[in-house]
Amino acid sequence: MGLDMGREDERSTLTGFLDWYRGVAEHKLVGLTLEDATRVRTPTGVTMLGTVHHLAWVERRWFEHFFRGEVPDGLDAHTSFALGADDTVVSVIEWYRSACSDARRIVAGEPSLDARAKIEHAIFGAVSLRWILVHVIEETARHAGHLDVLRELTDGRTGD
Repeated sequence: MGLDMGREDERSTLTGFLDWYRGVAEHKLVGLTLEDATRVRTPTGVTMLGTVHHLAWVERRWFEHFFRGEVPDGLDAHTSFALGADDTVVSVIEWYRSACSDARRIVAGEPSLDARAKIEHAIFGAVSLRWILVHVIEETARHAGHLDVLRELTDGRTGD
């Protein structure tokens, strides 16, 4: 989970910060049992594992669906927090890693950050790859903060 501070071009800066926050989000689940990772700590029912599940959906939704034009999975922003009966800490982390890896390949394969999404978002329109990267950074960082608080409430662990 390192940020390459030696490179300062725009693409490296954006992907570096995104990878940093991806690592932070995943790291918050390290050492948790399924019971701890799915413990509800908010009135809305948000869980740590559900939050990382949602982040995997965010990666797929923005890079695969909107940017590349692939068919969506049927989830929405609210249902993407829900876990299946067979989900485990390991399986959700693997799904998140897979989504991040696929997103990295999509970004690396696109020569210009000015490239436009194939599918317009209902609110934001046909955004650029640059816009998507910034949006996913802010989404991931925001949820990493939620994970910080949820982890502290779970076992007192802070930082990382």
